[in-house]
Amino acid sequence: MRFAPRPFATLAAAVAVAAFTALGLWQLDRAGEKRALAADFAGGGPALSLPSDSSALPRYQRVTARGRYDAERQFLLDNQVHDGRVGVQVLTPFSLSGGGVVLVNRGWLPFGRTRADLPDVSVDAEPRMIAGRLDELPQPGILLGAPPGSGWPRLVSYPQVEDIAAALGVTPHARMIRLDPGVPDGYVRDWRLPGTTPVRHLGYAIQWFAFAATAIAIWLALSLRRPGENA
Repeated sequence: MRFAPRPFATLAAAVAVAAFTALGLWQLDRAGEKRALAADFAGGGPALSLPSDSSALPRYQRVTARGRYDAERQFLLDNQVHDGRVGVQVLTPFSLSGGGVVLVNRGWLPFGRTRADLPDVSVDAEPRMIAGRLDELPQPGILLGAPPGSGWPRLVSYPQVEDIAAALGVTPHARMIRLDPGVPDGYVRDWRLPGTTPVRHLGYAIQWFAFAATAIAIWLALSLRRPGENA
C-alpha cells in the first residue's frame, strides 16, 4: 500500500476537522464559563444592600432588602418541575422602603388536584428585611408567545420585565431575588445552577474532538492505495 491522498477527500477532511475542532474548543470555553458561574453560585459573596440598579452587581450576588410584599398581585411561573411533580414558582413583588419594586422568587409549590386549583400563596404585608441572591428572570430554551393571564395570583409563562411592568404599572428591577432558604414566608427553595453543567459541556467537547479524530482516520484510510492504483 502507498500513501496518496485524494484532493477532494483531503479538502473535505480538512473542513470537517477544522469545524469539529472549533466546536470542541467552543464547548471547552462554555465549560469554563459554567465553572465560573458555579463558583459564583456557590459563593455569592457577603450580602450587600440592594442598590437602585441591581444590574451593576454580579449575578448571584447575595443582597438584602427592606420593604413590604405586594400580597395582592403575585405571579405564578407555570410548568416548573420539582422531584417529578409539576407546579409553579411564586414571584412576589416587593416594594422597597427606598422606592422601587423588585420581584422575589419565594420558591416552588405544587398544583392542587387540577391545574385550576392554584396553591395558596398568601403573605402578610408587614415591613421586613429579606435576603437572597440576585438572578435573571427565568428564561425558557425557546421563547414562545403566550396570551397574558388575568386575575391574581396570575399564572404566567416566562414573563419579561416589560410584561411585569405592564401588569404592575411600575417597572421592577431587571433582576429578581431568589429568597434564601432560611428566610420566612418562602416555599421549596432547592436552588440549583440553571442550564447545562460544566461536565456536560466537557462531554460535548470530547464528542466533537472524537468526530475530528474519526474524520482524520477516514481520510487516512481513503489515502492508502494499492500498487498501480491511480486516482
